[in-house]
Amino acid sequence: MFAQYEEAINTVGNLKSVLYEIRGSLDIAALKKRIDELEGKMQETGFWNDLKLAQSITQEAKGLKDKYERFTDLEARIEDVEILIELSSSEDDDSAKFEIISEIQAISKEIEKFRIETMLSGEYDRDNAIFTLHAGVGGTDAQDWTEMLLRMYSRWCADKGYKIETLDYEPGDEAGIKGVTIRIIGEFAYGYLKAEKGIHRLVRISPFNANGKRQTSFASVEVLPELTEDQDIEIRPDDLKVDTYRAGGAGGQYVNKTESAIRITHLPTGIIVQCQNERSQHSNRETALKMLKAKLIELKERAHKEKIEDLSGELRDIGWGSQIRSYVFQPYTMVKDHRTGAEAGNIQAVMDGDIDLFITEYLKQSSNGKLEL
Repeated sequence: MFAQYEEAINTVGNLKSVLYEIRGSLDIAALKKRIDELEGKMQETGFWNDLKLAQSITQEAKGLKDKYERFTDLEARIEDVEILIELSSSEDDDSAKFEIISEIQAISKEIEKFRIETMLSGEYDRDNAIFTLHAGVGGTDAQDWTEMLLRMYSRWCADKGYKIETLDYEPGDEAGIKGVTIRIIGEFAYGYLKAEKGIHRLVRISPFNANGKRQTSFASVEVLPELTEDQDIEIRPDDLKVDTYRAGGAGGQYVNKTESAIRITHLPTGIIVQCQNERSQHSNRETALKMLKAKLIELKERAHKEKIEDLSGELRDIGWGSQIRSYVFQPYTMVKDHRTGAEAGNIQAVMDGDIDLFITEYLKQSSNGKLEL
């Protein structure tokens, strides 16, 4: 216990350094000044006359106050634990030392989470995510792999307290799924999951091959922000082709089998989105339109275009040479992210949703300019 106690004490200095970096990133003085300005506006007569503006100001104030209070709370907790360390140094009290170790570990986790969230400062990072998986090269194995990834991300979402709604689902021919689109609801869902965008490769002994041969399969992950009303963009109705069809899929667990499913094609870019989640054709159309707008914004930013009408789509093959991460089950077990170099040997833990290592490393390197978001 003595060694663990000494190790915990030695981390306090590092925690203070990280908190100092966060102070600089947030610019605490400017943050407090902005909070005071917003609270002053909220006290003005007639503040609620313009409801949309009032809601925007109160939402901004709440977000900034949450950050400020979180920072000051962590600062106070470090000061308190330093006092406890000083008091315990003159006493041989194991219970006090256990308390100090526990508190330092808790502060460390909270600071690391806070540091990552300060990196999520993009316009859409706080938004919900529209998350799509598609089977690529590999036949039935690829469709099974796509379902395995859906389970992995579902477990990760459950651990984070995020809610999932299935918007579109296409089952595989023999096993697994050909494609699925889900809405992930929760603060920073897009900010975190944008790190997962790309091609994911699986290497394993195929359970669908009678000869027990090793099989390589691929699946793609697409992540888009679910836009809020104030982030909306205009799309010309003439640029849209809207089709209705009967919802398919795996039954009530995933979708409602009605005539209300919607497919929207954006004619200038060829982008297609579809939704079959709701019984109402109107609701499915609204959701599909949100998905389309998110895709167009993402494509516009990637292509550095000012206008939607200047866009043209660019697709990459879901196959060899474009994977961002490999998951190897045989002849050894390893998950490796090819962008960051992050590796994990416990592949079962990863498939059970333990992917924070890869997300965190991607966000860290992206914030340092080593990777392109």
